[in-house]
This record gives sequence, C-alpha cells and structure tokens, in this order.
Amino acid sequence: MKIGYFTLTDNPIEYGNTRKDPNQMILDLAEQCIYAEDLGFNSVWVPEHHFSALGVLPSPSMFLGHIAAKTKRIKLAPATVLLPASHPIRMAEEYALLDLLSDGRAIFSAGRGYDKREYDVFGIDFNKSREIFFEGLDIIQKAWKQGTLSHQGNHFSFPEIELTPKPVQDHLPIYVAAFSEPSITKAAEMGEHVIFAPFAANMVFGTMENAINTFNDISKKHGFTDKKASCSYFINVTETKEEAERSKQRMLKYFTGLVPAFPEDPSTAPPNIRYFAEIVENLKTMTTDSLSDKSIIVGDAEYVTEKLKEIEKTGLDEVILYFDFGGLSHRETMQAMERFAKGVMPHFKQEEALVK
Repeated sequence: MKIGYFTLTDNPIEYGNTRKDPNQMILDLAEQCIYAEDLGFNSVWVPEHHFSALGVLPSPSMFLGHIAAKTKRIKLAPATVLLPASHPIRMAEEYALLDLLSDGRAIFSAGRGYDKREYDVFGIDFNKSREIFFEGLDIIQKAWKQGTLSHQGNHFSFPEIELTPKPVQDHLPIYVAAFSEPSITKAAEMGEHVIFAPFAANMVFGTMENAINTFNDISKKHGFTDKKASCSYFINVTETKEEAERSKQRMLKYFTGLVPAFPEDPSTAPPNIRYFAEIVENLKTMTTDSLSDKSIIVGDAEYVTEKLKEIEKTGLDEVILYFDFGGLSHRETMQAMERFAKGVMPHFKQEEALVK
C-alpha cells in the first residue's frame, strides 16, 4: 500500500481568531509538499476550495506546477478538482500541461463537491451537479484518449478541437472522488479509479472493504480489471494520551467548519447528496469519545502501524494522510510528518526517503 500526503487547507470563518493567514498557509503547504518527497511519501494531494468557505487553495493545478519544479519524484494530484466549476477542456489542458512539465507525474482527481456556496458564486446549478460532473468527466476522458474531439451535450457544446499539449503518460490516472453508491457505480462503469472518504464509505457500505469490493466488482463487470481505490485518513503519531486527545479535539474543530458546507435540510438538498443531511447530524453530536479509527488514526507508532496494516488488507492501493487538520501549525505539521515517516513508513514499502 502506497502512502501519500493530503490536506484540505481548512481555515473557515468558524475558526474565529485562530484562523491562519491564507497567503502564509499556501507558502507553508508548498514547503510541506516538498518535504513529503524528502520523507519518502508517494504523492501529494492538494484541494480546490474557494472564498475560504472551508479551505484556501483555489487552483491545485497552478500550485502543483510550482511543486513539480521543486521536486523530482513525488506524484502530483488534486484532491479534488471541483469539476462543475470549470470547463472540462480547460481542465484537460491544464493537467496535460502538468503531466508534461512534471515528466509524467500528474494524477487527476475530480469530484462534484458538496458546498453550495461555491456553486452559487460561479452561477452553477447545484441541483444538477451530478449530471454536469459526469458529462465533464466524459469529455476529459475522451480528450486525453482521442486528442481531437467535438461535443454536443446538455451542459457543454463545442466544435472539433485538438488538445494541446498531450499528457506524457499514455493513461493519465483519473480518480473520481465518490461519497455515494451512484457515484462509485458510475466511476466503475467509466473505467476510472476511485478515492473514498472513510466516514462516507463506512456509512454507505458498512465497511471500507465492502466499498472497495463493490467498486471492484462493478469495474470487472464492465471489463476493467486494473482499477485502484484510494482513501484519505486524519492521522497523528503521538506519544501521550494528552497528545492524542488534542488531535481529536482538532478533528472536532475541523467539523465546525465542515458542517456549514454540507446541506442540512433533506427536503431541499438535491436527491443525489441528500445523505449529507445524515452526516451533518452525526457531526453535530460528535465527541472525542465517539471518534473512531474509521476516520482518524491517532496513537503511538505501533498503534498507527497496526491500523494501517488493517487498512492495507482491505485492498486499498494508497492511503493519503491528513496531518494539519483543525489548525495545526506549520512547524507542528512538519514534525508530525517526520514522526510518521520515521516511525510508521518503514513498515510499508515506499521510495527511499532522503531525510533520515
């Protein structure tokens, strides 16, 4: 199982006077991504969020282009592109360019998001997010495979164009960020990879293993046998119970900023994301005692290794780990990454770390 670095750059207004400076956060993130290569991580996954409603990074492709110039090996991925907010041809061009400039290290991950506030500013119909997303993803898939294409659809129409530049990779990896069973099913039918959020996978499918098996079964049914599943986890390697408790408190703080991003009223939410209302109710009543290792893995290096080994057995190709959730400082984030790399990563076959 491969191990990647992940962040959502959470810094919402709900954090009050503990909010960070957004400009400095992005500069710090660049340093963390470069350090992730030094520590032996397989990949870095950075978000697309707008207006500091939750996170502060609006353009993952531009940011990853900067990281490409500062690194040599680590894979570069968005987590994830808010595809309905951009024209799919523009995204196909940008990530083909990233793949070229990074010598084939780009990964593309896209989702339809969950925050209506972002849709409203861009003038996009939130109720049609699913159909806009999958039409856009189909265009990107064809653009990279065919090179030239035209399209007449419900949401996008354009004459024949030639995509330039072309991706360096023959098959630039495409991941669909999927919270619901319909999205997982559609991703599998299209022959793409999938990236899960663990709380959603467990809520919808019962266990992570069930989610992966469902995805694999549908993929194979449609003739795709080499598809991969990834998943994100909140994580911290700690040495004391007090440190572990502080990590869990940070996760509860993260939830305070996440809840306003989700639709709360099932009667007004689009049917395809109505289940988020149930998630909101769970998050509102969450305590540190009710947090489980299905979302956050916190404890000493031995415990964290044991839990990740259990996750590895589910068939995940990669876990991407979220260190700086809930306002962890840049210095503490770098230290947390290093603790993990030294205490846990040697138990999983990765690239040779540059930092010993």
